[in-house]
Amino acid sequence: MTTNRTFTMLKPDSVEKGNIGAILEKINAAGFRIVAMKLTQMTQRDARAFYDIHKERPFFGELVTYMTRGPIVAAILEKENAVEDFRALIGATNPEEAAEGTIRKLYATSIGENAVHGSDSDENAAIEGAFHFAGREMF
Repeated sequence: MTTNRTFTMLKPDSVEKGNIGAILEKINAAGFRIVAMKLTQMTQRDARAFYDIHKERPFFGELVTYMTRGPIVAAILEKENAVEDFRALIGATNPEEAAEGTIRKLYATSIGENAVHGSDSDENAAIEGAFHFAGREMF
């Protein structure tokens, strides 16, 4: 079942560089409605749980350190075809490969510090949204 909601997270590098407003402006201009949003900081436990799928990968420790080094902005976005459209808006994980005008092309500096997270499926959007907005029915 396709939903009209997705989850995003503006990562610590985006917050540190003061890019929250510019990124949110691009999200709004692309027709997304922000349903829920919060500024928060992930703990080591949170980051390990959220990225558990990558626990066996060699970059897992660096990912946890990066995601806990400063605040993030977590948000639920709404739009028809939300997951696919948002993935197109943020661009490829590697900013060098991201299309012109995408969030990662504009604001990411590397594969590791790629500015923003976007859910890759409706199922993961629901899981990730529930992780950050526990107790709220978002999907």
